[in-house]
Amino acid sequence: MVAKKSKTVPNDSFEYDRTTTSVIRELVRNRDSKLKKQTPSDISQAIASVLTDSHKEEIVEAALLKYYYAEELKPYQAELIKMQHHLERTGKKMIILFDGRDASGKGGTIRRVTRYMNEKRYRVVALGKPNEIQRTELHIKRYIEQFPHAGEIVLFDRSWYNRAMVEPIMGFCSDAQYKRFLKKVNSYEENFILDAGKTILLKLYFSVSKDEQARRFERRKNDPLRQWKLSEVDLQAQELWDEFTEKKRILLQKTHTENSRWWVVRSDNKHLARRETMKLILNSIRYVGRSRTLNFDVDPDVVIPGNIELKKMMQEKKKFGSPLR
Repeated sequence: MVAKKSKTVPNDSFEYDRTTTSVIRELVRNRDSKLKKQTPSDISQAIASVLTDSHKEEIVEAALLKYYYAEELKPYQAELIKMQHHLERTGKKMIILFDGRDASGKGGTIRRVTRYMNEKRYRVVALGKPNEIQRTELHIKRYIEQFPHAGEIVLFDRSWYNRAMVEPIMGFCSDAQYKRFLKKVNSYEENFILDAGKTILLKLYFSVSKDEQARRFERRKNDPLRQWKLSEVDLQAQELWDEFTEKKRILLQKTHTENSRWWVVRSDNKHLARRETMKLILNSIRYVGRSRTLNFDVDPDVVIPGNIELKKMMQEKKKFGSPLR
């Protein structure tokens, strides 16, 4: 019954029902002065006393869905631990790129992927702006310096492909630097992929719709726990939507190769994006102890190979004047 209802859940996954959350927040705010003087059990009773039956049903459904989604991810998270052990035993290395538009769910997916992993055997890398010395060096150099050691996984929360998306649009690099990057990046990747078969590179592009991105930005503005996520790029992302779309098209056209493919992850529904990303990672390498009963087939409505996404974008441009994502 829970699985069936999940179809109607808002795309924000575990932020499921914002109406219910708003109701609870308002109730607590209105009773705040009194609640501070009560015990936790008294607080819950006080809140329950002013909730309507419909509110209670919404809260129960949200809690059940949160539990269901978390439980659905756990078997894949267990497989990720097996894969991690395999990498350690064999000395292989894994590099996973999480790229895409702002507010596309990259960070939340990384947190679910790494939640139960051995912290000593993986790193999440989110580089800030290059310093003065780094600006004079090869663009990809500071990323290469973060590459994994034998038996390690490195997850890049935005990668060297910033040079192909954000930087040229926002004026953070010159047109010549942008073109030089697109010309050279495939050969760079070939060099470290052909590391005697020891390095696995997985390139993921998280694709969010314009309306969903706008809704997530609005939430960031109004939520003090998320306001830190707002950046200069965020504030202009909606206005520059078409420019980002065009750079995405060029990115897929120039840098999706047979040996270094892009996988586009539809991320309006965060839970599906997280689950299918785990499948992609697990399918990228053969490892000992792989479950024979778990479904590892990726959902073709959520995960699209880069070359197929490019064809869709070209078709949409011909039909509507510009791609939709």
